Amino acid sequence: MAIRKSAALIAGLAVVFGAMAGCSADRTPASAGSSGGDKPLIGITMPTVSLERWNNDGAGLKKQLEDMGYKTMLDYADNKNEQQIQQLENQINSGAKVLVIASIDGKTLGPTLQKAADKGIKIIAYDRLIMGTPNVDYYATFDNYKVGQLQGNYIKDNAKLDGATTPLNFEPFAGSPDDNNASLFFKGAWDVLKPYVDSGKLVINSETGKKAAGNWQDIGILEWKSATAQSEMENRLNSFYTDKKVQVVLSPNDSLALGIAQALETKGYVVGKDWPILTGQDGDVANVKNILAGKQSMTVWKDTRELAKKVAAMVDEIVSGKTVTTNDTKTYNNGNKVVPSYLLDPQVVTKDDVQSKLVDSGFITADKLK
Repeated sequence: MAIRKSAALIAGLAVVFGAMAGCSADRTPASAGSSGGDKPLIGITMPTVSLERWNNDGAGLKKQLEDMGYKTMLDYADNKNEQQIQQLENQINSGAKVLVIASIDGKTLGPTLQKAADKGIKIIAYDRLIMGTPNVDYYATFDNYKVGQLQGNYIKDNAKLDGATTPLNFEPFAGSPDDNNASLFFKGAWDVLKPYVDSGKLVINSETGKKAAGNWQDIGILEWKSATAQSEMENRLNSFYTDKKVQVVLSPNDSLALGIAQALETKGYVVGKDWPILTGQDGDVANVKNILAGKQSMTVWKDTRELAKKVAAMVDEIVSGKTVTTNDTKTYNNGNKVVPSYLLDPQVVTKDDVQSKLVDSGFITADKLK
């Protein structure tokens, strides 16, 4: 969740998050001086300090690059688009050789990226495709359509929809309308689930949820805020579930799933009795705890350490003048060009494999799950 902060509080949080995520404590989310080795400066911009995954992504990529000898500037924009643009301008003026950008609103960065291109700076879009500009050189991400497919197929299989004889009450959610990835998550899930909605095996009761059949953005939760998702779920339960129970909830990520789970608990749903299937994505610690407690059914895990390694390798290939390794040159059209991309595979994590996938791999330490 994006939180408005004073400059002092932002600086304080940088120290806290730096300690948590391995980030150097002399950096602040609002402004960044360069740090690292003797190789060229690489700019890194992340959307916010307020979601666990972006802290992990920023700190992980920073460490990868500095271990390779690069100087880095790492900025977090607190989900404020103008702030991110100012940070990019600062990185450009500071002489960055490559900019790695996880955008807040990728449709607004064209003029800034033109300035970068005029100086010969290369651009890697990080996990969120930057739209409508020719000045995006590469894109590194997970297969985000597959993320949605994994969520949809989990619901299909665990709700036993193919053999279902009784309709199940279903509420779909989507991610932030200004995030291109949110459209891919939703499309992947909806392509799996729509036939069951059309056949009546999944019944959407809320007026908001029914909008999913039209434009996914109409059910989107701006800035992926947990509190907004909680409020929306409470509204749906209060208005449309006074005499029935929701049995399946599609949540595209863990932040929304946290809010949805809180709403369910507030309205008296009980794990093991009437708690619905609830999906997620990212493998955030709070959500993994919910999975272990039965309050979330699954999460789609994207090992951001592997994404950081891949992006660091792409940066090194750019700086060294080598051919940049990609594995998709057809799919990701940003409205101006098809951006050469590298896609990594996401994985489903349930209660049964938290230990084997998340803990044994070192992604989450066991003590954080107590």
